[in-house]
Amino acid sequence: MRVQLTDEERQALEIELHRLESEHRDLDAAIVALESLGKFDQLQVQRLKKRKLYLRDRLAAIADRLTPDIIA
Repeated sequence: MRVQLTDEERQALEIELHRLESEHRDLDAAIVALESLGKFDQLQVQRLKKRKLYLRDRLAAIADRLTPDIIA
């Protein structure tokens, strides 16, 4: 059972969610741009992809906290 979030906590989580979504999109665009150059630093692309995966996990965790429990 989850503890109810205060309005301030919910707002802070929503702001963080939007910030992470923006960073995730930016990383996606950077990866595509680097790969479209033809010759690129594979290690740099791997690091960007790893960061993107981390962001995806954080996004899922925050979204889970913002979604109320529904007993079925």
